[in-house]
Amino acid sequence: MEERPTLEAIRRAPKVLLHDHLDGGVRPETIVDLARDGGYADLPTTDPDSLRTWFAEASNSGSLERYLETFSHTVGVMQSAESLTRVAYECAEDLAKDGIVYAEVRYAPELHTSTGLSLEQVVEAVLAGFAAGGRDHGIRVGTLVTAMRHQARSMEIAELAVRYRDEGVVGFDIAGAEAGYPPTRHLDAFEYLQRENAHFTIHAGEGFGLPSIWQAIQWCGADRLGHGVRIIDDITVNGGVPELGRLAAYVRDKRIPLEMCPTSNIQTGAAKSIAEHPIGLLRQLSFRVTVNTDNRLMSGTTLSEEFAKLVEAFGYGWDDLRWFTVNAMKSSFLGFDERLELINRVIKPGYEELKQG
Repeated sequence: MEERPTLEAIRRAPKVLLHDHLDGGVRPETIVDLARDGGYADLPTTDPDSLRTWFAEASNSGSLERYLETFSHTVGVMQSAESLTRVAYECAEDLAKDGIVYAEVRYAPELHTSTGLSLEQVVEAVLAGFAAGGRDHGIRVGTLVTAMRHQARSMEIAELAVRYRDEGVVGFDIAGAEAGYPPTRHLDAFEYLQRENAHFTIHAGEGFGLPSIWQAIQWCGADRLGHGVRIIDDITVNGGVPELGRLAAYVRDKRIPLEMCPTSNIQTGAAKSIAEHPIGLLRQLSFRVTVNTDNRLMSGTTLSEEFAKLVEAFGYGWDDLRWFTVNAMKSSFLGFDERLELINRVIKPGYEELKQG
């Protein structure tokens, strides 16, 4: 019988990450440094260890206000080109140390302009950090530029995604509170991206239910769903037999990728526990499920730890972890040839080696 993958072994597995926020994964030591250098005086503490604890407690408090406050501190210290480049470089380094071979990391350029940077300067600073971090640590990182759904700058950000797509911006995203801010408010941006043959994902089905998912796919044409966890509301289990509603069946039939973030979903109340997370049933039903971190600092997690929690909760083995990883690589916004090369030359051989022990 195959032994269960351990956390240590999972760290060595070649993994793929599609849903990770740059401002949600900053090292506490770096936050303290950048606050000091940039004159940011609002940190709750300047001791890195205490700060790490504060982020974890604020994120787990069950209060959305406290959870959102955590981002005001990370974004607050990411307002210069140098700080953005450093955070992006360290993100690439941290992901590579966790065994990730390809990642798509997202951020909202409009949140980093308070001291005068232009949107273009923000994008170029982040790209420079990822390019250097990727070279030094052997990881490929693509970026997703995010528009905030409660603001009105989505067309500008969509144009940025197209302008920089040959430099490392692989796609576009919208994020922020779902309730009251449907993705259809940004329809012009999505229609523009489709005309430009550009890729995009939409945060949907996390804080809000099926209408959010339906709009993201059927009105806006999303390639992937950021979270999508509420698709479970369109699946009923009668006498142990799952029955898919029309929307759930469509999502599965079309192989629309779900960017699932188990720990984060528990923090935001989208799931009660890892064992009760819809990912278990969705995996069983062969939805195009991918596993992600969302915000590594706020959730105190890594992709390896997310996988280890799923192994513990659902008894997954190497074949399951490889399945999630291949799903993610297939669903990435890289070109087809590059995806295939990573799957066949890096991911499958890597998992085979670990499976053989």
